[in-house]
Amino acid sequence: MVQYIKASHGVFAIASYLSVGLASIYLPIKDTHVSQALPNPNQNPLPNALPPTGRPTGSSGFWGRWFKRLFMAVVIAFIAFHIMVFALLSLWRTQPINNSMFMILHRLTTFESVSQTWVENDKISVNVKRAAIASEDANFSNHAGFDIQGIENAIQKNQAAGAISAGGSTISQQLAKNLFLYPNRSYVRKGEEAIITLMIENMWTKERILTAYLNVAEFGDGIYGIEAAARHYYQKPAARLTKRQAASLIAMLPNPKYFEANRNDRRLLNKTQIILRRMGAADLPDSE
Repeated sequence: MVQYIKASHGVFAIASYLSVGLASIYLPIKDTHVSQALPNPNQNPLPNALPPTGRPTGSSGFWGRWFKRLFMAVVIAFIAFHIMVFALLSLWRTQPINNSMFMILHRLTTFESVSQTWVENDKISVNVKRAAIASEDANFSNHAGFDIQGIENAIQKNQAAGAISAGGSTISQQLAKNLFLYPNRSYVRKGEEAIITLMIENMWTKERILTAYLNVAEFGDGIYGIEAAARHYYQKPAARLTKRQAASLIAMLPNPKYFEANRNDRRLLNKTQIILRRMGAADLPDSE
């Protein structure tokens, strides 16, 4: 306490010396000249006086300050968001994932719960894993998060269509979107998706990425994850899905809510057959 008081006294003493010094600069020492040193408020300024310098005044200065504040707020929010992403990815590297941005959006927009049950890698049929790779990302086991050829094909399709109609997303990119982003297509979202994809690829193994993807992917209205999908559509656990059942579920992924209500849609049946033909060549990632 004594040390704190002494320190406080020292601070106040320094402040006093500074105030006296500043006063001696701007005020004459003799009291009789104070009136001469101080400006007369009734006097007009000198005609040749220079305009004041310093912070901009008027509307330009106001909007400039607000722009700086807005820019800083965006930078801080950007950094804080990615710190949160890093923390969650660190946690989910070993712990089950029972929530995602898509699940949160479903609850907020429909005021209904979701059906999702996490299952570990050994509780998912190999048929599902092969079907997912054959359908969504043939080079999954070999790339570092991005399929360059797929991206180039998507850009060509978007240019031909005059809109963003194809994404060229890998399984890692789809996982980044499902966990942290939103479904609407935009180049801003794709940029953020790329950043999170790099984080996932550097923090998780390929096996973990595939397991997480299959546990949070949407398979219908409020149905998330392969375990909930297997029980909803086939009344069995994900570990017991046959090749055709696995291919049929994975074929739903581009438009799960529509295909939930249209299980006999020709596009769904055709894609199921294509996946079945490709499953044998699917390259599964190495086990942890």
